[in-house]
Amino acid sequence: MKKLVSGFLTFGLIGLQQLAAQFAPPAGQSGSTAIHSDSSVFVAWASTGTLQRGYVKVDEPELGFASYGLPEDAFGKADLFVVSLGDGGSIVLEFEHAIINGPGADFAVFENSFSDTFLELALVEVSSDGIQFAMFPPVSNTPTTPQVDGFGTLDTQLVHNLAGKYRAMYGTPFNLDDIDAEIVDLNNIRFVRITDVVGSIDARYGTFDANANIINDPWPTPFPSSGFDLDAVGVIYDRRYLTIQEADLQQLKVFPNPFTENLNFRVESLNEASYEVQLFELSGKKVFERIGDGLAPLNLGFLSKGMYVIQIRNGNEVVQKLITKL
Repeated sequence: MKKLVSGFLTFGLIGLQQLAAQFAPPAGQSGSTAIHSDSSVFVAWASTGTLQRGYVKVDEPELGFASYGLPEDAFGKADLFVVSLGDGGSIVLEFEHAIINGPGADFAVFENSFSDTFLELALVEVSSDGIQFAMFPPVSNTPTTPQVDGFGTLDTQLVHNLAGKYRAMYGTPFNLDDIDAEIVDLNNIRFVRITDVVGSIDARYGTFDANANIINDPWPTPFPSSGFDLDAVGVIYDRRYLTIQEADLQQLKVFPNPFTENLNFRVESLNEASYEVQLFELSGKKVFERIGDGLAPLNLGFLSKGMYVIQIRNGNEVVQKLITKL
């Protein structure tokens, strides 16, 4: 019953250099990509879905299936009400408006971990038609021995493109640029499938990453709440972004992006003397504000590394864009 990541060969081997890479750290640390559920970047949340439970312990099916929570607990904004998937269980979520490929992360997945180190992971796939799914190529650099036990811990910086990387109320972001555009329409993502990682290092049951490495995470968890506990999926860009804001955003130029010290911008439609510029962390915390001062570059070298939202306002007109500080 060896569970392979479907289609991982499509992505190819990521390479020895990336295998040694350290990825984004826990929420709140410099360089983290965690997004708080209260962040203004979210424009919508999953609204319906179909659940297929997994066993509480895949090698002992007689123990039955996970049973904690209901599918609707994964709908709407993250609120700590969750549905447990069980070993290898999955849920396919749908959205009122299709997700699109905007600048940077396009949606985020929320789990309910109580700490930065107890991490239950899941694979993430997207689909335009609900039939063909493209997977974000997961990477796990966690040592494959010994087995991380059911209450063991992981290092956030050793996993990438896996949901469950961050503690409760902080979403793991996913960028549609990372998947195979030949399988799905990146500007018409109507379905997101979340599948629990079976953390067993026994190859008969375990889950493998895009490099054919087994993914070691807390296992077994033979309880009603077994496996990945899905709280919510928040949307950052959907079809309304194209239909409502496209004209304004074509007039907003931000460069260089990513940046290290100074950030330049141009907004053709706004009066230079009356605009307001604000920068927000993905948690929604405002970290910078400037009113007027023409189009002078923004000196942002003081910011920590990570992702931010730049918002430019002129009266009732507002344009936003995700930016990255290196």
